[in-house]
Amino acid sequence: MTPEQIERHVDAAAAAAALGLPLSPAHREGVLRYFALAAGFAATVEAVPLSVHDEAAVQFVPVAPASPSEAGR
Repeated sequence: MTPEQIERHVDAAAAAAALGLPLSPAHREGVLRYFALAAGFAATVEAVPLSVHDEAAVQFVPVAPASPSEAGR
């Protein structure tokens, strides 16, 4: 998304009465930065090519990162 698209989306979402989440002008810049970051993550995920043979995982099991002592091995 372009910065202009992000601004329009955030402003439209903040104006939606159904959300009930007023966006303070003091918070707007941070919300825009975070939304741009999230849009970048989404673009990275969407860039991964998938074929008809790719399947979603049955269950996601997170793995803890290696401790600094294990990482050096």
